[in-house]
Amino acid sequence: MHEPVMVTEVLEHLAPARGGLFVDCTVGGGGHARAILETGATRLIGLDRDPDALAQAEAALEPFGSRAELVHSDYRRIDEVLDARGVASVDGLLADLGVSSMQLEAPGRGFSFRRDEPLDMRMDRTTGATAAEAIEHADERTLADVIYEFGEERYARRIARAITEARSAGGVRTTGQLADLVRRAIPRRGPSRIDPATRTFQAIRIWVNRELEGLDAFLAQAARRLAPGGRMVVITFHSLEDRIVKHTLRSLQAGGDVGLTIRTKRPAVPSEAEIERNPRARSAKLRAAERQR
Repeated sequence: MHEPVMVTEVLEHLAPARGGLFVDCTVGGGGHARAILETGATRLIGLDRDPDALAQAEAALEPFGSRAELVHSDYRRIDEVLDARGVASVDGLLADLGVSSMQLEAPGRGFSFRRDEPLDMRMDRTTGATAAEAIEHADERTLADVIYEFGEERYARRIARAITEARSAGGVRTTGQLADLVRRAIPRRGPSRIDPATRTFQAIRIWVNRELEGLDAFLAQAARRLAPGGRMVVITFHSLEDRIVKHTLRSLQAGGDVGLTIRTKRPAVPSEAEIERNPRARSAKLRAAERQR
């Protein structure tokens, strides 16, 4: 079962007890959205590009009736979604950018190498190329750049070469094939805290889902949608995302045209008790901002 991360901190910064309209841009299974509605939000719009997640959120938010509306959409279409509903501004906005436990654990999704299954990795399985298809059509240099940039993997070139060689021998179609290939490509240097395939899987997932593309533009759109006194919270799970969020919020604050003030001088992180209860929360970082005018 997916456990939403840093719920206490999210509620502290969003302050839904004020009432008003809130947007959960990555509603997932509905955990954060439920907490926001339970603590005073008048209405909530939840977006997600994963239809399976929306089905779970619908069940979780059913008790709130018309106070909750769910939309199958990418969070980067926030302007389009709000315009279609005649919404000029919102009182709070949350974007939890991590891949959920639900997605990692669901069979057939291809996010994890714990099972050997088709290499899909798409958050929205209604559109776009699967990870297997993307790998099949990318040249070796592109693969190396993806794995190095998005996975921060020092052996990216070796892994890319191994992938291209495997394609001529039948391709890379499953999570097990990719994980084994990566492990063989990386020199062994004693025991490691993480599986050698972890960084490559992260990199390909980010690439397939375009997770970093347009993130800065989304943050600017979101800030401009806040009503005076409105707040936004963004949760990231790896350094590349957090770097974009940090620099974009600072730029919006310095620009002055939005009237945005950063509430978190340093990112909030999960408590030790939460990490012990939910180890996947370990890498979470939360940043928050408020529109003054």
